[in-house]
Amino acid sequence: MNRDPHRGDLGEFLRARRAELDPATVGLPTAGPRRVAGLRREEIAELAAISTDYYARLEQGRIQASPSVLDSLARVLGLDDDQRVYLYALAAKDDYRPPPRRSRSTAHPQLQRMIDDMAHTPAVVIGPRTEVVAWNDIAAALFTDFGRIPQEARYYIRLLVTDPVLRELYVDREGVTRLAIAQLRMHNTDNPGDARLQALVTELSALDEDFRRWWAAHDVAVRDTGTKHLRHRVVGDLHLDWNAVGWAADPDLQMIVWTAEPGSPSHARLRSLALAETAG
Repeated sequence: MNRDPHRGDLGEFLRARRAELDPATVGLPTAGPRRVAGLRREEIAELAAISTDYYARLEQGRIQASPSVLDSLARVLGLDDDQRVYLYALAAKDDYRPPPRRSRSTAHPQLQRMIDDMAHTPAVVIGPRTEVVAWNDIAAALFTDFGRIPQEARYYIRLLVTDPVLRELYVDREGVTRLAIAQLRMHNTDNPGDARLQALVTELSALDEDFRRWWAAHDVAVRDTGTKHLRHRVVGDLHLDWNAVGWAADPDLQMIVWTAEPGSPSHARLRSLALAETAG
């Protein structure tokens, strides 16, 4: 059997998605016992107009799917745009072996200088595994003192799971953590079998039952933009917009920048936090 990591990820992704489907929503009878959640393999195969054996081999990682089959499966499984991108990326990478992703401890000095000049705007630079490689002073004041955390443990997803400060900061901690996990999986599609990622997932799965369950759900999402509600221990409630900005000199890195609507209470509180940090 072919043990290609991409095929294994593809099979797990397909199993997770069919387990979420309600038979009634696709016109299948719901009477009688079901041994598995969601749809059976043979039901997915019938809806996608492929043989059950072909679909079973896809889930087992034994064959590569054709574009037409991927289109059918995406339709049957009701995949959203991010899930479709992830599905096609896994299938397309089947015969590709990327070089190992290098480790980083710091960002380029120019990038650090740029975010340091953003005195009123929290900014954190992360890698695909959510490794935090740079931050400015107001980001440390808003989130946590990243400098106190050993480099080998300085992953944002790890802090969401283990750091008491970050666990209390987000009003919707579950939603934030689940989104971060979905983004983590999405942004490592091209890096199957990465030892550092596997070690991180293994550690967090052992530490936190929720993380283990949410990682196993195989949800995916692009890290792009959004809004979060934070409850800061010093300045109180903040409704902040975040944007992920690419760094052309190193495409693996993204700068996450947090802003508030000008004139809003959150904007005033963010400015107050920046002034307090400067005064301190």
